[in-house]
Amino acid sequence: MKPSVFALALTGTTALAAIPASAEDISWIYCGDRLDPVHEKYIAEWEAANEGWTVSPEVVGWAQCQDKATTLAAAGTPPAMAYVGSRTLKEFALSDLIVEVPMTEEEQASYYPNIPETVTFDGTQWGVPIAFSTKALYWNKGLFREAGLDPDTPPKTWEEEIEFAKIITEKTGTPGFGLVAKTFDNTMHQFLHWVYTNNGQVIDADGNITLDSPEVLAALEGYKAMVPWSEEGPTAYEQNEVRAIFLDGGVAMIHNGSGAAVRLLETDMEWGIAPLPLGPSAQGPGTLLITDSLAIFDGSGVEDKAIEFAKYITSPDIQFEYESTSDAGLTPLRPSAGVDQLVEDTPWWGPLIAGIEYGGPEPLFTDYKGFQNVMIAMVQSVVTGQAEPQAALTKAADELEDYK
Repeated sequence: MKPSVFALALTGTTALAAIPASAEDISWIYCGDRLDPVHEKYIAEWEAANEGWTVSPEVVGWAQCQDKATTLAAAGTPPAMAYVGSRTLKEFALSDLIVEVPMTEEEQASYYPNIPETVTFDGTQWGVPIAFSTKALYWNKGLFREAGLDPDTPPKTWEEEIEFAKIITEKTGTPGFGLVAKTFDNTMHQFLHWVYTNNGQVIDADGNITLDSPEVLAALEGYKAMVPWSEEGPTAYEQNEVRAIFLDGGVAMIHNGSGAAVRLLETDMEWGIAPLPLGPSAQGPGTLLITDSLAIFDGSGVEDKAIEFAKYITSPDIQFEYESTSDAGLTPLRPSAGVDQLVEDTPWWGPLIAGIEYGGPEPLFTDYKGFQNVMIAMVQSVVTGQAEPQAALTKAADELEDYK
């Protein structure tokens, strides 16, 4: 058990203790600025089919949502269910705040490959995925053309990506690539895209730190090799800031999610999207698989019914309806005829789905923020030239032992 993270959440927050819900009510800490109409509709249908039971979503802004669920649980007044980043499930579980939500083989097989792993440790699942994002390569065809590159042929490997970035920088004066290295969570995410496009990993299923490997070293060396051909001062920029530079024509290539495509449709830029370029050890297209999940909290008194509802509200048909109508640009969690039609109607979704097959999850650690900070410091030390990749990698791997 690791109570320190949750003890911090309680500091000065005793006023948040909630009145216990009735035994037939499923309280739900719901992240966002409103209850999604799809969820509202199916909550009503579930209540109609489960006489005497109610579901009570409490909409909480993204910045406070997870902290509120954590605080209530640590105070002994847990919600029945909460929307959380899957990255935190191990911390919650080892602090005895949530219960297992095991999936059957059939349930696991319904998802795209590797999705169940985003909520799995110690051989079982601790949440139900409800939101999903992936990344792809975006490029500015005008800058490719200006640099003498074929605007319809994106780089397929790291080697080509770095070479194209160099050519564009030298020929046009515009940085070839948008590199992310700010002290911000998505610096770690962006680096993991390189790890998972080279068959690397951070921690294995048995909890062994596997960061210091040839595959991850190659990823860190690739990140370093891109620095001269990127925007000036990458440590000043996080993912969305780099995306904004790209949308203004200030860099030629970025790694980004569906949000970039949605915004590009509102511009005059001639652009393309493709799977992330691959490293020398890649088995196939990859990406970091980020999910958010419904966690079921221990001590609410309605755990079994909450699990039943969580699986219902994320069941294939309901989940796809939510994904396809949400303004959040969610990558589908499961393959289906609906997804096939989505890709046919909106081809830019294809590259964002292609990377799932060999993608990898956000690694689960007992102290996720500690893990995140180690990874960011490692990347920044290499990007700024303060450390060579191998030394930075070895140091980070040693430090991660304290957080696994």
